[in-house]
Amino acid sequence: MHLGDLMLMTPVLRTIRHNYPAAHITLLADLKLADIVQENRHINDCLFIDKKGRDDSFLGILHFARRLRKNKYDLVINLHRNERASALAALSGGKRIVGYAKPGFSLMFDHVSPDQNLIMHEIHSHYAALRAAGIIGELDDAGLQMWLPPGAEETAERLWEQHFSPGDKVIALNIGASWMTKRWIADYFAVVADTYLVRGYHVAVMGGPMDVEIVDACRVQMRERENPRLHIFTGKVSLGVLAGLLRRCILFITTDSGPMHVGVAMNVPVLCMFGASPIPGFYPYDAKSISVRAPVPCHPCRIHECPLSREEHMKCMKQMPPELILKYADQMLAENGEKPACELPRPSDFETRVVEQVDGGFILSPKGAAGRVVRPVLPKTARKQ
Repeated sequence: MHLGDLMLMTPVLRTIRHNYPAAHITLLADLKLADIVQENRHINDCLFIDKKGRDDSFLGILHFARRLRKNKYDLVINLHRNERASALAALSGGKRIVGYAKPGFSLMFDHVSPDQNLIMHEIHSHYAALRAAGIIGELDDAGLQMWLPPGAEETAERLWEQHFSPGDKVIALNIGASWMTKRWIADYFAVVADTYLVRGYHVAVMGGPMDVEIVDACRVQMRERENPRLHIFTGKVSLGVLAGLLRRCILFITTDSGPMHVGVAMNVPVLCMFGASPIPGFYPYDAKSISVRAPVPCHPCRIHECPLSREEHMKCMKQMPPELILKYADQMLAENGEKPACELPRPSDFETRVVEQVDGGFILSPKGAAGRVVRPVLPKTARKQ
């Protein structure tokens, strides 16, 4: 139902195809995300639901479920946890229905899977769910995958040639996120952008139409806001074109967001700041990535709006200063030789490295830290929600 959710489905689709090479596999997704799924080579068909348009009602869901029932599916797998997805699966008429389900709808499921993304990555949670239901055996995990729709690569190449010259080093930023509590501080992004512009790098700001105001507010804080090496693509390109631009960048500094996972699929090194969401569940699925963990007891709260006030408000993000992010961004640039993502080898290991606070300072933790469970201590106002 969301961009990040669909990107995290791509290794699962590959594994399902590996286990059922002759099956006819159909993916149901949100219409606005058609760009990123309809070219997937592991499925046969796509069905699209207009969840913010004609299908955005109880009757709309019932009408869509009638369409599903006509296809007489042998197996229906639900890998999204909300009410709409649970209802569509429950009413699909599938001979067997498995996956995640909200209470009530679970009565129609043959096997209901627990939510485990607090203790393991979402992809691994999906694998565990399908194994427990007896759906898959052997895994075939090649990481996140995305194939660009027709014309998107050509458009991305044309835009790149308009904005950049051969040999330009381009760092991408993604400032927006669906939750306020996933957004790093705009002033901090401004410092990072200014620093790299002064050093002679180009900075490409990504994001969708909903991020335009956030980006504008950040740009106002920048000293280098009129620098010709600053390029704003926010709200101006499709998801497919955004992906085509990212595969030409040397680094992607981003919030925990859908575009972050697109960047992983495009093989760009990702540096991600985590506030409300748990690193074990949603880290960038690539070992060359680095994830920074908020050094506060209420992380990960999984709350959309921070309940704290004054200097405590959004303290998880405030305590990850720009100097910290620049330190590890520079490390990643050195590690990868400042090569564009399209020239880097694809990963064979998918666990992120984690920067976290230890004994008053930040360190890059050894492999395995991404899976470490952090028990949040929530403020009283948050516990009531």
